[in-house]
Amino acid sequence: MALPNLLFAQPTKQTQFYISNDDHTDYMWTGNEKQYKEAFIKMLDYYIGQSDKTANLPAPYQSRFNCDGSYWLWEYEKNKSPAEFEKLISKIKSGHISVPYNAVVSCYGASPTEGILRGMYYAGYLQRRYNLDLDQAVAMENQTLPLGLGSLWAGAGVKYSWKGVCDCASQMKDLKKRNKEVYWYTGLDNSKVLMKWYSIAPGGNKQLGGYAEARDPALAVDQLTALCQSPAHPYHIAGAFGFGWDDLQTTTDIFTTTAQAKTNAQRQVIVSNQSDYFKAFEAAYGKVIPEESLAYGNEWDLYSASMAELSAKVKRSVEKLRAAEAMASLVSQQDKNFAGNLADLKKTAWMALGLYYEHDWTADGPVSREDRAAWQRKIENQLTTYVDTLYNLSQQKLGTYIKTSSNKTQFYVFNPLSWQRTDVCDFPYTGTKNVRVIDTQTNQEVPSQLIKSKGKEFIRILATDIPSVGYKVFEITSSPAKALPKAATYANQVFENSFYKLKITNQGVITSFVDKRQGNKEYAAQVNGKFMNDLGSGSDNIGSIVIEHEGPVSVTILCTGQKPLAHTSRITLFKEIPRVDIENQITQNFGEVQSWAFSYNLTGADVWHEETGTILKAKPVIQGGNYATQNARFDWLTLNHFAAINNGKQGITLSNADCAFLKLGNSALTNLDTKTAQISVLAGGQVDGAKLGILKQGGDSLFTQRFALSTNAGFNAAASMRFSLEHQNPLVAGRITGTQTIYSDKTYSFLKVSDPNVLLWSLKPAEEGAAKGIITRLWNFKNNNSPVKLSFTPQITTAHQTTHVETDLNKATILNGSLQETIGHHQIKTFRVVLENAKATK
Repeated sequence: MALPNLLFAQPTKQTQFYISNDDHTDYMWTGNEKQYKEAFIKMLDYYIGQSDKTANLPAPYQSRFNCDGSYWLWEYEKNKSPAEFEKLISKIKSGHISVPYNAVVSCYGASPTEGILRGMYYAGYLQRRYNLDLDQAVAMENQTLPLGLGSLWAGAGVKYSWKGVCDCASQMKDLKKRNKEVYWYTGLDNSKVLMKWYSIAPGGNKQLGGYAEARDPALAVDQLTALCQSPAHPYHIAGAFGFGWDDLQTTTDIFTTTAQAKTNAQRQVIVSNQSDYFKAFEAAYGKVIPEESLAYGNEWDLYSASMAELSAKVKRSVEKLRAAEAMASLVSQQDKNFAGNLADLKKTAWMALGLYYEHDWTADGPVSREDRAAWQRKIENQLTTYVDTLYNLSQQKLGTYIKTSSNKTQFYVFNPLSWQRTDVCDFPYTGTKNVRVIDTQTNQEVPSQLIKSKGKEFIRILATDIPSVGYKVFEITSSPAKALPKAATYANQVFENSFYKLKITNQGVITSFVDKRQGNKEYAAQVNGKFMNDLGSGSDNIGSIVIEHEGPVSVTILCTGQKPLAHTSRITLFKEIPRVDIENQITQNFGEVQSWAFSYNLTGADVWHEETGTILKAKPVIQGGNYATQNARFDWLTLNHFAAINNGKQGITLSNADCAFLKLGNSALTNLDTKTAQISVLAGGQVDGAKLGILKQGGDSLFTQRFALSTNAGFNAAASMRFSLEHQNPLVAGRITGTQTIYSDKTYSFLKVSDPNVLLWSLKPAEEGAAKGIITRLWNFKNNNSPVKLSFTPQITTAHQTTHVETDLNKATILNGSLQETIGHHQIKTFRVVLENAKATK
């Protein structure tokens, strides 16, 4: 969309310049936790006082201050009196202090989608408790920006954002010329956030386009005057935001004095809370400014890979939350106070997700690398502690609501996903070896085998047709299991089942991947000296392979190699499941950049991958993809749940459970290689050299990095996501200990979604407690809108659409006890549902 010809359309209109004061929080970079806590409190006290002091001035000249994260309020609430916090809230309501949805200034390229949303939950809590009108979020200083982030923001309630870059500690060279200065940041779901992102001025980041645009407010006004006379910005409204730069704290009245001094007949200078600028700009130009739907890749986002195992733990905890909260949703229907004692742990966990990806992973500031690394570990532990506690408590409690129907050991197998599935399930078991497992619904024996994993013993079963967000009950009986053929065979480095035939080196590299269902199609290739699951050893066969366990459900081989790093690879094939599971462990410390290559025998293939809250086609926009052609970095792209490569007839999906970034072929900083059929997954390292990030992985020496592979005929985003979610969300087994019937003692399904292309993304008790309903988040993976029927057992009595941070928007449609709504194309939508108060559900 071309810029409107407005430069001389309104020659007599007075220009409006909005100058905005903030401190720019460089958390755990400029200062540590204690220093920033004190700085937040001191600055907020000062600017509350300045608001009172300037209250009698005309509105444009009154003091206003902008927090760049809700964490400012978190610390203020914890360390000030209720009356003092109420006064701060009153200043937010009056527009003299503003606060965004984001917790701190963060980089989002490595964050799981749900993690981004939970990191904004404290702002949502404040919004509901105090009836605040929040409308902003920022992703500051880092040179890049994800495409999907805008959709997540918009779904949470964000309307406006601005971005200024550092133009430092950067490999990017073209930041001084952007195609659009103000635009609608538009997601693939057509959601919009009004974005101000100016080209950075030649003078650096303390001028327009930097993260401290108003470091010199008078200079900023002069630069805005020139900007409004340029073809790039044909508007009479402009803004310069940001003052604090790298300072720990700033207290100044310079904005008030500058606004008065620089206002004249041609221009009105306004001390801004940022929202006022956006509202004025939207009213004047919202219908004519261009839209932009582009991904810019990653830069400082990449530095979280300098603590790859710690970052993987965060990712695992976010994924584990899916099952923990789904089970908690069932339990909370019987006990509305369930897990109430975890409320403080929960709030701390959500804030941890808002803090972990704080943007200063460069770790090159006054706070030492050692202190930064220790803080990152503390934040990860806050999240993991809550998730593990909720998971274990929900798993145990659910078992008490299912009545045991015999004196034999019974266990449930729970599926947290929104479709019926067949998969393996492991139940802890140390009893007699001559046992069989019975599906109590069908009264038929199921394939089973005994395994050892991580020093513990389990009985593994093939659990068939486990219902959507539901379970089946199984029973262990003391009689020998039926003799069944092994799920796969291994001999002479050839590993095969009814679906695939693999050739594997002793180092765990898959040099041949044959799909028997597709006419023995060979999917593996050697590209740049690497095959599949290749850390760098290629066809080198030094090392060993042993069969770790085998039976009628699955067979796992253990490969041990030393090149280029000491590592193991556990590769598993299954009965009746067309999935190849890979569990790699790097077993030594490292500092250099390392990656796992997956090279494919596919010509003319495209790659799709999950970014942040969206699925992208990894091509430049001019070639039909989603990536920008300038102001972007292309070497390492975001990799959340999956990457899929497909040529329209044949393809393969790579599920990624632990890592965060991928490289296409020979991609480099300024070149996105869409021709070479290879995906490299970043195992870890300091991507931009030893000066940026944490040295030598913070001392870690064990890295678990899991993948899965499955072939397909054509790319389907929902199918790839279903495959990946099944791999990354194992069925949950729990012991049954109930003495009365609350839930069925055979099988039960809590929820069903009518459209297989619309997936349940999150299911949880409401933040304010289960009495406020169940929060249900759905994601439509189709290119078109989808009417969806969402059914629960028991039925829905009331429902509302909410923001992604659980603030009600409007009533949802209920028909015959089911929610019936349309989910837009590529859209994530959140609902609050209240169910019938049924104590027993059979």
